[in-house]
Parts: sequence; C-alpha cells; structure tokens
Amino acid sequence: MKKLFITCVIAFILYACGNQGESNSSTNGSEESKPVTETTESGNPSYDPKRGEGKFENVELPASLDATMAQSGKQIYEVKCASCHKLTDERLVGPGWKGVSTRHRPEWIMNFITNPDAMIDKDPQLQAQLEICLVRMPNQSLGDDDARHLLEFMRENDGVK
Repeated sequence: MKKLFITCVIAFILYACGNQGESNSSTNGSEESKPVTETTESGNPSYDPKRGEGKFENVELPASLDATMAQSGKQIYEVKCASCHKLTDERLVGPGWKGVSTRHRPEWIMNFITNPDAMIDKDPQLQAQLEICLVRMPNQSLGDDDARHLLEFMRENDGVK
C-alpha cells in the first residue's frame, strides 16, 4: 500500500508540474501527427519532451468528454493515485492534478502513466520535479486502456465537458 501511495504521488507531481507554459489543444492537427525527433551523435533518437518516452505517438482526443471513460478513470484514480495526488493544484506526496491536461499533450501523459521510470530518467522537467518532491513515481503497471481512462478523468477534472 505504501508503494502504491508513493507511486501515485510521484505520478501526480510529474503530471501537474511539467510544461506549465504550454496549452494542451487537441492533437487532431496534421502538423502534430508525428513529432520530429533529432538524433544523438550515436544515431539514437533523442528524447522528445512533448511526447515523452513510450509507445504513444499521437493520441486523438474528441472535443467532448467521454463520461464512461472518465468514470472508469476516476475509479482508477481512487485506487491507485489518490493517496499521492489531489485533484486541486495542491501538492500531497506528488503534485496536484489541476490543469495537468492543459500543460501536457495526451501522448506525454499516457506515456508517463505507462512508462514512468524511463521518462523520469530522461525528462528534465520530471527530474526537476523529483528534486522538489523527493519521491519517484512508482510504476503502477497500468495498461493502455487504464492510461486512456485516467487521461479522460484528468480532462474532466480540468473542466472538459
């Protein structure tokens, strides 16, 4: 239970605190269909801070909220995330979730939910947040559907109707 709590807190902190100057608009635009990543000297792709590290490259979000998904996401939040993250902007163990879906692209959020370790290791904003919170978000072993439902709940929390 303690591990679950710590994981939720870290995840929430990382979501809420990153990319505060960016807004999260729908990713339906063709120019954002696939992020351009540069390569390092060794030829490996570099980290894309707008997409994160993981398999999600382009998450299409409808303009209106999917209430069924949001309800499922709320249940996941209550079990796996609420012990560390509040739905306001107040930090608990991790950052509050208010505004997280407007600060990060959907791909970033879903990649972070499903792949927190790799993202914490590579994302400068997550590393800075870790210095503040002092606790890494644990990997909750959430599946793709769980991540999508949590994203929809975050959107609901941020006022998407």
